[in-house]
Amino acid sequence: MRRRRAVGALAGLSGGTFLYTVAEALPIGLLLPMAADLEVSPSQVGMLVTVYGAVVMVASVPLTAMVRRVPRRLLLSLLLAGFVVGNAITAFAATFTLVLAARMATAATHALFWAVVVPAAAELFRPGLRGRVVAVVFAGGTVALALGVPAGTWLGERAGWKASFLAVAGIGAIVLLAVAALLPSTRPDQGHASRGETPDARRFWLLVAVAVLATAGAIAAYAYVALFVTEVGGFAASSVGAILLARGLASVLGILAIGAVVDRSPWSALVGTVALQTAALFGLYAAGRHPAASVVLIALAGLAFAAFTASLGGLVLQVAPGRADLAAAAVSAAVNVGITFGALVGGLALPVHGVRSTTLIGALLGVLALAAALGERLLPRVASKGPHLGTESRDPRVPPRSERLPSG
Repeated sequence: MRRRRAVGALAGLSGGTFLYTVAEALPIGLLLPMAADLEVSPSQVGMLVTVYGAVVMVASVPLTAMVRRVPRRLLLSLLLAGFVVGNAITAFAATFTLVLAARMATAATHALFWAVVVPAAAELFRPGLRGRVVAVVFAGGTVALALGVPAGTWLGERAGWKASFLAVAGIGAIVLLAVAALLPSTRPDQGHASRGETPDARRFWLLVAVAVLATAGAIAAYAYVALFVTEVGGFAASSVGAILLARGLASVLGILAIGAVVDRSPWSALVGTVALQTAALFGLYAAGRHPAASVVLIALAGLAFAAFTASLGGLVLQVAPGRADLAAAAVSAAVNVGITFGALVGGLALPVHGVRSTTLIGALLGVLALAAALGERLLPRVASKGPHLGTESRDPRVPPRSERLPSG
């Protein structure tokens, strides 16, 4: 019974990552109908995604620190309730200003959810399964990009964009009930996942740097993949959806396959996924004009990046120098910095050097990320258990030495 309850709670948390990812990206697919109905320009609707990401980037760590003593079940239930309300307001809003305000409020719950969900999920199972558990959580976001966002776009095109946000809110209510009913009510400073298994500030900040660089490389190319497959690969515009679906399915395979590897050798998993992504982007730059090669390499890049995100989650639980939720919040912010920076540099290169250059920029950023990841091997080893881990994470009566991330 206990294991079934844990599996159900894990499914609910993965459903949460699915919904947050869908909600964040929906305005991209519904750009034109939202602009027409709200009587604003498409670029203003695009700002709904930009502002959302900016809130997540800025708010992750401060908000996580503010709620550091709230039990996980209560906190996650409140966040999912905020998600439901935010998307319902978006669905019924009559003005762009109200939609923007609702999106910003939803983004604030997003920032906290992604910081708490990894340690909360890992706590449901024994420590040896952390990598696989994190992979299941992250699979929700990957499935959202592969299937959820296209499904939401399809619904919005036929029933109106408001129907898509209303559907997201409705599914969110179901996920909320599952999490509230099945997730254990534990204090955030209790259990094996509340702190890093081998706390190491140097490795943690190295991980943050890898997160920024590898994410920026992936997004610099992916943000303009539709243009790449038509202008470079020679595909018809009608083929873009099928190619993105292939990438999405490959991403799901990647994120599920990496879990066991993360449990055995997390840094090797990180290095391998960054190397694979970098090789795929170099391959796109060199051979993207060949249709078959471009499809395979786009799918391979998606598989690598999805597996990379799961590797990040597993490593946070290993090297977090303080509280795991604060460390996860910092890495979430780093990923959003990478998304913003990657889209920016790709957009700057596009009109000057053409869309093919975005894959080269992505690959070069990947080289920097790979160098940083390999640099971990130059750092001295740390003990398998930090000197404070046994008391701080396992005995709630002993107050933690610090609840802040070290400065370096």
